[in-house]
Amino acid sequence: MVKLAPLQPEHVAHFYTWLRDPDVIAYSLSVFQRLTTTAQIDQWFAATLQQANTLNLGIYLAETNALIGYAGLTGISIPNQSGEYFILIGEKAWWGKGVGTAVTKQIVHLGFTSHRLNRIMLTVSDLNTGGLKAYAKAGFVVEGRLRQAACRQGVFHDKLVMSVLKAEWQPLGAQGC
Repeated sequence: MVKLAPLQPEHVAHFYTWLRDPDVIAYSLSVFQRLTTTAQIDQWFAATLQQANTLNLGIYLAETNALIGYAGLTGISIPNQSGEYFILIGEKAWWGKGVGTAVTKQIVHLGFTSHRLNRIMLTVSDLNTGGLKAYAKAGFVVEGRLRQAACRQGVFHDKLVMSVLKAEWQPLGAQGC
């Protein structure tokens, strides 16, 4: 369905539309709430591609190679063998079709195999039911609640801290009884 590959500088144009759509950024990074001009998005995107200790990958449709989002790991700590997962599916036509779960599983696989991490965590708005389902299907468990940690459209809501440990993780293709 989807494949992951590096983002390229010319992909910034996709983010112009995505980051200006309130539905797309409703539960995303707070910085996305402030990026309104093309110049601001260009600056953020260039910095994102250069970010150290981060794995930034585009989410591409396998059949057409169309970019529909991006995902990865940030804050990769070699001494702590940990990182923080993120995902943005910018093309709303692909919401609710299993893309989030598939991408999350692929990034977790890369984190535990290629990057030799022991722990991958994330934060998610408690209102983001689609994200919560995708993360649980990929093996993440809730480990805490950050009360009223996000404010969107003038309303505070909680964020959940979730993580998956390598010891708990089932590799892609692994089947249980």
